[in-house]
Amino acid sequence: MLYGTKREIYRKVFLDSWRAFRAGRPLEGVQTRIVEIILEHPEYQALLEDAEGGMTRDFFPEQGQSNPFLHMSLHLGLAEMLAMQQPQGIVPLYALACEKRGKVDAEHLFVDCLGEMMWQAQRVGSAPDMGAMLACVRRGLGLPEVQG
Repeated sequence: MLYGTKREIYRKVFLDSWRAFRAGRPLEGVQTRIVEIILEHPEYQALLEDAEGGMTRDFFPEQGQSNPFLHMSLHLGLAEMLAMQQPQGIVPLYALACEKRGKVDAEHLFVDCLGEMMWQAQRVGSAPDMGAMLACVRRGLGLPEVQG
């Protein structure tokens, strides 16, 4: 698989994973998780069926559009964070969120907070603050702030 910083290369990973799945070809590495995420988001599947449209379409937040590739990549990032158990405390907080809200709502709470953390880091030109992401999740669950 090819990774890079250009939008087309990044999107190609999602499009190729979906195409391989639909063709019944074996999935390699991260493709398995990508396809799991796509299957959990049927609203994005038509976009992925249209490879040309998927590669070139723009999504404008000011017009109420969210970027499906960004959304799915945040799910992928969350899966990696949970697998690595980083940042510290994410696994028990995720388990608590699933218990309180169910898996789908819990995952979307984390994804929303992860997106907010990334946006804030980009806005101020700093490294992502994982503590801020966990604090966002805690607020979303109605839990008290962690001191220290």
